[in-house]
Amino acid sequence: MSNKVVICGINTNDLPTLSPKEMNELMLAIKQGDEDSKQKFIYANLRLVLSVIQRFIMRKPNFQDDLFQVGCVGLIKAIDNFDISLNVRFSTYAVPMIIGEIRRFMRDNNPVRVSRSLRDIAYRALQSREKLENNLQREATLEEIANDMQVPYHQVISALDAISDPMSLEEPLYNNDLEASLLVDHIKDEQSTDEKWLNNVAINDAITTLSEREKKILLLRYYVGKTQVEVSNEIGISQAQVSRLEKNALKVVEKFLL
Repeated sequence: MSNKVVICGINTNDLPTLSPKEMNELMLAIKQGDEDSKQKFIYANLRLVLSVIQRFIMRKPNFQDDLFQVGCVGLIKAIDNFDISLNVRFSTYAVPMIIGEIRRFMRDNNPVRVSRSLRDIAYRALQSREKLENNLQREATLEEIANDMQVPYHQVISALDAISDPMSLEEPLYNNDLEASLLVDHIKDEQSTDEKWLNNVAINDAITTLSEREKKILLLRYYVGKTQVEVSNEIGISQAQVSRLEKNALKVVEKFLL
C-alpha cells in the first residue's frame, strides 16, 4: 500500500529525491540566475516543508494547506538567501527559515493577541516538549517541560494556553451514524436551569395581568433602577401611591410563582 500524502494537490510519492551532488549543482545554477533549476530545487525540497509543518498541524489542523503554502514561502526565502560558500547543508539553513515563516503566519492569524514574551515561552515549551519526548520516548509532562526550561510551571501553562486556538461552540466533538455531537451539547448552563426558565414564563404571565401603570412602575423600579420618588415624579402620582401599586403588583407576581 502506498504511504502517500496529498497536500495542496501534491502527491508526495511523485516528489523527486536528489543526491547531495545534484542539490549542489542545482544551487550553483540558481545562484547564476537559472529559474528552471530553482523550480526543480523547490520541487525536490517540498518534503522538507512537509516534515517541518507536521509539528504545527496538530495545533491548526484546518490550516494544513495554508501552513504548507507558508512553509513554501520560507523555503523560497531560504533558497534566495543561502550562502553556498559556507560549509552548511541547505536543510540545516532552511528549516529555521521555514519555521520562522510559519510562526509569523500563526502569530498574525491568531484570533487572540498574545504578548511577544508569552509567545516566546510557548514556542520554547514546544521545542522543549519535542526534545524531551524524543529522549524519553513518551509524552512529556508540563512539569518536566517547565523544569527543562527552568521556567515556573504556571508560566508554561499560561503560555501554551495563550497560543491555543479558541474552540467554537459549534465544534463537532465526534460523529455517530446519525448526527454530530457538538461542544455546546456538552456544556451546562448554570444560569438557565429548568426552574429559572419556568419562573421566567410565570413572571411573564403575571405581568400580562397587571395594569399599564403597574407594569410601568415595575419596569422603572426593577429594570431601570429608579427610586419610588423618581417614579412618582415621572408618572405624576405620589410616592405613597407608587409604593401601594408596587406592592400589589409584586403580590400578583408572587402568586404566579407559587
